[in-house]
Amino acid sequence: MQHECRITVLETKVFPELQEKYLADPKSGPCPCFKAGDTFLLKRTPQQDDFYHLMNGKFCGEAWDAVSRYVYTALHGWTNDERMMITCCNDGIRPVIFKKIERIDIPESEEEKQWLEKQNFRNTAEDAYTG
Repeated sequence: MQHECRITVLETKVFPELQEKYLADPKSGPCPCFKAGDTFLLKRTPQQDDFYHLMNGKFCGEAWDAVSRYVYTALHGWTNDERMMITCCNDGIRPVIFKKIERIDIPESEEEKQWLEKQNFRNTAEDAYTG
């Protein structure tokens, strides 16, 4: 089975009081790389490998460092938890919150298609590991 991954930007945050105190440009505002609603579709095929090429420069390297482990997992089809998660980049002063990192399953046979139709990828609070 093939897999793709979609990343959607939920919102960008900015903490002006921290920018004024710690940044060289205290009025730099939110992250200039992303805006709410931005969507990125990643593929990993012999013809196109978005994972190792950081979307050919379309994705911030620092944000990629924070989310790439989840993208890698989704592209390999190893997630089974609703096939989605929420995460953010690690910029403490102007973080970007990624609404979804979604695994998209692409069945390559009728057998895989039927198997997918039978799956329940939903989790509940009772399913969560709490240590």
